Amino acid sequence: MGHGDGRGRMVSAADADDSGTRILHVDMDAFYAAVEVLDDPSLRGMPLIIGSPDGRSVVSSASYEARRYGVRSAMPVSQALRLCPTARVVPPHFPRYQAVSRQVMAIFESFTPLVEPLSVDEAFLDVQGVRRLWGSPARIAAQIRERVSAEVGITCSVGVAETKHVAKMASTIAKPDGMLVVSAAETLDFLAPRSVRALWGVGPKAAEALEARGIRTIGDIRATTTDMLDRAVGPALSARLAQLSWGRDARAVDTERVEKSIGHEETFNVDVDDRAFLRAELLRLADRVGARLRRAGWETSTVSIKIRFADFRTVTRSQTLSDPTAVSQRIGEAAQSLFEQIDRRDPIRLVGVRAERLQPAGGSALALWDDDEDWRRVEGAVDEAIARFGTATISRARHIGRGEGRGAARHPKDHGIAD
Repeated sequence: MGHGDGRGRMVSAADADDSGTRILHVDMDAFYAAVEVLDDPSLRGMPLIIGSPDGRSVVSSASYEARRYGVRSAMPVSQALRLCPTARVVPPHFPRYQAVSRQVMAIFESFTPLVEPLSVDEAFLDVQGVRRLWGSPARIAAQIRERVSAEVGITCSVGVAETKHVAKMASTIAKPDGMLVVSAAETLDFLAPRSVRALWGVGPKAAEALEARGIRTIGDIRATTTDMLDRAVGPALSARLAQLSWGRDARAVDTERVEKSIGHEETFNVDVDDRAFLRAELLRLADRVGARLRRAGWETSTVSIKIRFADFRTVTRSQTLSDPTAVSQRIGEAAQSLFEQIDRRDPIRLVGVRAERLQPAGGSALALWDDDEDWRRVEGAVDEAIARFGTATISRARHIGRGEGRGAARHPKDHGIAD
């Protein structure tokens, strides 16, 4: 796999053999940083860190110039600046990224209706059925790269392969601004020398378990007995890795993109140990989660929280609800209950609330009475008011005046899809 900074990059020749391929994985290059350069060309060529300039936040993205110093997404900005002191820190502009993402996705959809977005900056495309219109998969990939560059002004990398798994691996190796084609006949040779860490589903613990047994490459997996793989990572993951190692991936491009979770987080300016403030903050985040659920027509079956302490240790807790809900009050109560179960009382730098295991609203059986009827009515009225007058007009009374002197949050993160 690539190193994330362009080292180890491989690209295909213009006349590369794409026989047997049908799947493209298109990935924007350092997307957030690229959009910032698009809007401010004076930033071009600089090492850029997308994050809060006060150093309390984590890196949302980084340009390739910064990545070559070891800067990575999700590391503390303070650490990133120690690695790359000359980096320019730029605050994120998420609405702008969403707008550019829509431009890019529209280009994809102009080639094929079979587009599966994975996030704001990447997607799978199945181009098998549009070859007569646009040419071979490699030719379609080249046209997409040309149009994204010409019409949007940023670059992307594309993997072309028989399966989703191999296409995604190929796009990663081609970054930045490249295309790598892996024909069906070349798939096994392409996979064999790659690290087991490149396989879908192999996290750090699974990788360590495999490597401890001398299983370091995908080729090694093919040569390993089923019993040894089962002992290393368990039967379920073992069976999946065996299939992937032989280039088998039956997953189709799924255009029915289901939202799997909705969450909000806040990083505080200063570490907070005021329990009452933290409980109120969890309820405020639950209000935002509930509002998004209602707008999207979803209910949640599971509520989870994330707590990050001053030393960056992160704790998560989750609770399955007795009935699915989109009521903010119910989500907030669950979040607060989970928070009280955490024994550690050290100062906290980040809190988050997430709704998981989503399902369409109204899909559960109706009870004889609705304990949340009053809250539904109140929150429905609040939703209507916000729709008319904006989000700044209404807040719970307990939130008014909380904040800047009490370690108020300044770095919101909105989360939609969790793949």
